[in-house]
Amino acid sequence: MRTCLRCGCEMKENCDIRVEGAGYGVVLSQDAGKLFGGRIGKPRVAICPQCGEVSIYLPDTSVLKKD
Repeated sequence: MRTCLRCGCEMKENCDIRVEGAGYGVVLSQDAGKLFGGRIGKPRVAICPQCGEVSIYLPDTSVLKKD
């Protein structure tokens, strides 16, 4: 359960991010030099039903490299 940082209300999780007019959405990558290399995954969104605060997060952080 995610809690809103602004008002403390329980947030609605697992929402999608979509770019209007494009079917690709948003994908995070560790290597900006490659088209499909280093993909981390699709970010998810949590939205506060009380104040409208939006929080973007990765559901699975195990794919991140340990430096």
